[in-house]
Amino acid sequence: MSPRTRRSYDQYCSVARALDVVGDRWTLLIVRELLAGPRRYTDLHADLPGVSTDVLASRLKDLERDGLTTRRRLPPPGAVYVYELTARGRELLPVLQALGSWGSAELGERRPTDAVRAHWFALPLLRALDGEGEGVVEVRLEEGDFHVHAGAVEGPVYGDGPAPGDPDVRLSLDAGTCAAIGRGEVGLAQAVRDGRVEATGDGPLAKALREG
Repeated sequence: MSPRTRRSYDQYCSVARALDVVGDRWTLLIVRELLAGPRRYTDLHADLPGVSTDVLASRLKDLERDGLTTRRRLPPPGAVYVYELTARGRELLPVLQALGSWGSAELGERRPTDAVRAHWFALPLLRALDGEGEGVVEVRLEEGDFHVHAGAVEGPVYGDGPAPGDPDVRLSLDAGTCAAIGRGEVGLAQAVRDGRVEATGDGPLAKALREG
């Protein structure tokens, strides 16, 4: 099969050039998933409900062609292929955070047809942690657990499931509160003080959130 021909806006503008690369449907959501680190194709497909296998495979090929992702084979006993962001791909983090901040006004209440994954709250929560300190934050929601790397400059931004090892702080809250924090309706430290978020741990980050 011949490679898909890139569509272009043919405009000498950095915004247009950026959209030539990442403007296709699903592309930025694939980047969102890969900010968690290397992911298998099956993992990506499971966490992108609604994407077809053909579209996902096509977008992954486009991202690799454009130097935003790489594909490598894990050593045994895994021996499976994973996709991961390049340094250029990781530079899209502030782009996704800005989009998330702008789109928070569109979020509203969850619709019956809306899929949800716990780790989709990672980027808004990471933005809310900005300036609070550095460390690993484990988050517990009814929908599942995830962890974020506050202040990280390299490597995965977040991960699905509990934190590896002991996190600097554990946060327990509901999805509604997490969404409200992401929308900027309440600050994280304020939500801790109000009892809407339980913050446990003895590290500086935990104490900073409790003492706010």
